[in-house]
Amino acid sequence: MSATSRLRIIFRSKTSRALDRLEDPGEALDDSYEQQMKMLQQVRQGLAEVTTAKKRIELQGQEMGARYQRLADQAREALTQGREDLARTALERRSFLEGQVGSIREQYATLQRQQTQLQDNERRLSERVAAFRTEKETLKATYAASEAQARANEAAAGIGSNLGDVGASLDRAKDRIAQMQARAAATDELLAKGVLSDLTAPTDADLDRQLSAGVIQASVERQLQELKSAGAAASKGHGMTPQGAGPDAWLSIGQGPTTP
Repeated sequence: MSATSRLRIIFRSKTSRALDRLEDPGEALDDSYEQQMKMLQQVRQGLAEVTTAKKRIELQGQEMGARYQRLADQAREALTQGREDLARTALERRSFLEGQVGSIREQYATLQRQQTQLQDNERRLSERVAAFRTEKETLKATYAASEAQARANEAAAGIGSNLGDVGASLDRAKDRIAQMQARAAATDELLAKGVLSDLTAPTDADLDRQLSAGVIQASVERQLQELKSAGAAASKGHGMTPQGAGPDAWLSIGQGPTTP
């Protein structure tokens, strides 16, 4: 199998696993749940803002109501004192304040309706999200169990999405083993026929060194015997000057046997 084919198999395998992860229904359900939770959070945030605005208007209305009652008391007190002009001024302000209170009352009623509607929406959406969460977890558990059972069955039956990759790996291993066995057999045959040299076997240089060592040993033994013979002759009074004992004696080294 070529390197390109092997890379194609690896890329296809990794791509398939990546797509399986992207298409995981568990992740899709979790994503939908998160989106619904965001919607619920937005509804709750809107409800909190409306409730805050309603409370602010309510406090403002209470303040205006207290002022409205105080102007009425001031008008009565002015009449008691004979100050009709002050009573008239207090009543005019009271009438103007009635218009403001009416406008605030309308805003309060509008916010009250919005609050009620948002509360109903929040309750329904919260119930739907809770139900979806229960169903989501049930579906995820069912999918996980089914996936585990499918993988176990595929493993028991010897099938699976990665069976092609396993077969290709086995084929590559068998091919490499066969190639190595053929290579070993070929080199054995070439060594046996002498086409290839066995570097671990003794070489001609080794043989020459062994023969030279034998010659040197024989020469040493011969010279030793000659020295022994010369020593015996000298002890009998027949001593002679060894050949080559002069200044040029080195010229005769290795030229032949030394005669005592």
